[in-house]
Amino acid sequence: MVHTDIIQYLSEIDTNVFLYFNGIHSPFWDYFMTSFTGKIIWVPMYATILYILLKNFHWKAALCYVAAIALIITFADQMCSSIIRPVVARLRPSNPESPIVDMVYIVNNYRGGSYGFPSCHAANSFGLAMYVVFMFRKRWLSIFIIVWAFCNCYTRVYLGVHYPGDLLVGGIIGGFGGWLFATIAHKATIYLEPSTRMKRKELKQWSVTIYVGLLTVLGIIIYSTIKSW
Repeated sequence: MVHTDIIQYLSEIDTNVFLYFNGIHSPFWDYFMTSFTGKIIWVPMYATILYILLKNFHWKAALCYVAAIALIITFADQMCSSIIRPVVARLRPSNPESPIVDMVYIVNNYRGGSYGFPSCHAANSFGLAMYVVFMFRKRWLSIFIIVWAFCNCYTRVYLGVHYPGDLLVGGIIGGFGGWLFATIAHKATIYLEPSTRMKRKELKQWSVTIYVGLLTVLGIIIYSTIKSW
């Protein structure tokens, strides 16, 4: 009984926080959040991570590090969408059958799938973010990629497709996967190519990811401003 009461209490907090932040909207932010949450738009930034790996490491090491990224995304997606979601079966707030759907601000009739706990978007974003943090160990790059992951998560609340709790759990799962596979990949590369340890400390051109990411954000801002006029 106590266990049920705690879950109900946390669910109510989750819903109230969601409704508060989901209720803050404007035409500009509608366009901004819809664009920011997209996957294709960030391909140039993702490509810079591959560029950094190829630029700095032996091909054996780079191959291990790229494989780690693939494993992170696979782990995050499968844990969230295939293992946890069918068991928990928590409806998205935007789902037509959700008890709060009438209070949810939905953009362009975008509702996502049926279930939203935990969030694959959050898992993938924080999986990549933690990979970058533990792999490259550059302060400004780490700050940038973590802020990017948080913003990516916020778009899901704004668009009405995830509760904050969905994002929190998804972020934890993804972050764990990012740390785990980055650590395994690093140990494997040192075994295969011992020079990787020194090259990792002298990483070059890592800032290109920040520049491309910021240019992408600037493009989204310009687009959103024009569309909202």
